[in-house]
Amino acid sequence: MAVLLLELSGPLQSWGDSSRYVKRGTRWEPTKSGVVGMLASALGRSREDQVDDLSSLEFGVRTDQPGRLLVDFQTERPLGDANKAMPLSYRYYLADAKFLVALAGDVSWLQELDEALRHPNWPLFLGRRSCPPDTPPSRGVHDDYQDVRSALSTEPWLATARYRRRHQQITELEVACDAHGGEVAESQADLPLSFSGSGRKYAGRGVYRFRVPVDRLGSGTVSTTSAGATRLPDHNPMGFF
Repeated sequence: MAVLLLELSGPLQSWGDSSRYVKRGTRWEPTKSGVVGMLASALGRSREDQVDDLSSLEFGVRTDQPGRLLVDFQTERPLGDANKAMPLSYRYYLADAKFLVALAGDVSWLQELDEALRHPNWPLFLGRRSCPPDTPPSRGVHDDYQDVRSALSTEPWLATARYRRRHQQITELEVACDAHGGEVAESQADLPLSFSGSGRKYAGRGVYRFRVPVDRLGSGTVSTTSAGATRLPDHNPMGFF
């Protein structure tokens, strides 16, 4: 068993598990369907391709920087008919959020996913196409963790120094992961069965939540993975000013 770690960070993210009506919400952390979709995009799969091998990976996410909720009120008209109005919609986003995602599975399969994320076939996005990441998502494959939970309970806190200074009262981070048998869990309809254009299909997934103390997490901003990849310093998109 090995663990692939992802850092999901960007100006905007949106992780909805229900988008059929005019209110397009977002959960407060990445959904499993959204992350599976990103992996499928990196591999170059089409919407009609199977995703069972991706959905079966054990999944967990830690909220390192929750971000702020934004609402975008959108209007649109169909191309070629300016007189016909489309339904108005409210779309919700998380601004300036950072998450640590862990995926557990066979080491050779995770290494293939790691390579695909570093050289994706299709553009990667954080839930919606208008939400690109601001840093390469993959933090490499680690074979020194027992499972997803041990990785998320150990890896360094990803929040920016500015966020930490402003939120010194934070002592714990929340983790949401696939539930094990017998655990008290909530249900989320974000286990993807198919992304087919003829109709997407999802199943329910048991989600177990717990908190990890910040003072027990690793320290430092540079880490080397078992695959030999070195974590780069935080990217500042406005650094050219």
